[in-house]
Amino acid sequence: MKIMKLSEIKAILPTLENVEFQLENGTFVPEHFHVTEVGQITKKFIDCGGVIRHETSVNFQLWNADDHEHRLKPSKLLHIIQLSEDKLGIMDSEIEVEFQAETIGKYDLSFNGKHFILQNKTTACLAEDACGIPSQKKNIVLQTLGSSINSCTPGSGCC
Repeated sequence: MKIMKLSEIKAILPTLENVEFQLENGTFVPEHFHVTEVGQITKKFIDCGGVIRHETSVNFQLWNADDHEHRLKPSKLLHIIQLSEDKLGIMDSEIEVEFQAETIGKYDLSFNGKHFILQNKTTACLAEDACGIPSQKKNIVLQTLGSSINSCTPGSGCC
């Protein structure tokens, strides 16, 4: 699924009756969650190949409180986003969501037509050619190995 940008969630929210977040494993974020932060994160770093990089994302932090009657409506989340844009100058960037499970998890955000999906993030080397990481080996069909000139076949007397 495509990672959502801020402009996309702003376009979707007015069409929804409820805001629902679901993890990739099918588990739903409890419906009484709060959005405790909306912000912009700028990350400046150097990769293992020595290349300086910059990343910017919009960050939502979801928090699960004990107020089981709380429900965040789409219009309220849209208001929080607009306030963040006005006060913080947030740009239209990809959204990253923080949510507490066993530890604070970071997720990409997508939409399946009904729910917002918290997609698991993964790490990767950004400079594979500089790290000495071997390239993917080509898969070989073992049956084709027997067709070479120096091959032995059962009963041929070569083995």
